[in-house]
Amino acid sequence: MENEEDELVVPVVEEEVVAGTRRVKTGSVRVDKHVDKQVRKFEAPVLHDDVEVRRVPVNRVIKEIPPIRTKGRVVIVPVVEEELVVTKRLVLKEEVHLIQRRSKERAVKEVEVNRERAEVRRLDAEGRVIDPEPESPTPGRGKAWRSVLD
Repeated sequence: MENEEDELVVPVVEEEVVAGTRRVKTGSVRVDKHVDKQVRKFEAPVLHDDVEVRRVPVNRVIKEIPPIRTKGRVVIVPVVEEELVVTKRLVLKEEVHLIQRRSKERAVKEVEVNRERAEVRRLDAEGRVIDPEPESPTPGRGKAWRSVLD
């Protein structure tokens, strides 16, 4: 029988494989944005008021100064003066009738309007352009391509 001190231990080893993924850049996308300027005409109604001044002689004796009054679209402003007679009295010399007329006309204005559009180009891992023509923003035009991260 052998001595326990002479016992030989043989280790049993097993290798394990760990599988995983990592991201690798295979390409990218460049987007160029351009602004196109256009001049457009806009038409809108514009209101303006004109006032006609009409002096209406009255020459009537009154007891007190009448107030400013309105009849429809006419504003009536009384103009009085004192006359010296045996007694002092108010005489309505005239009324100023302010007649307001409203008219409508069309105004045309030229306005500069900006519109943006984008050019999309696919690039490879080194940044070189892959697509010969940029992606078009118009529907039905341009190329369909899958994501470079798929």
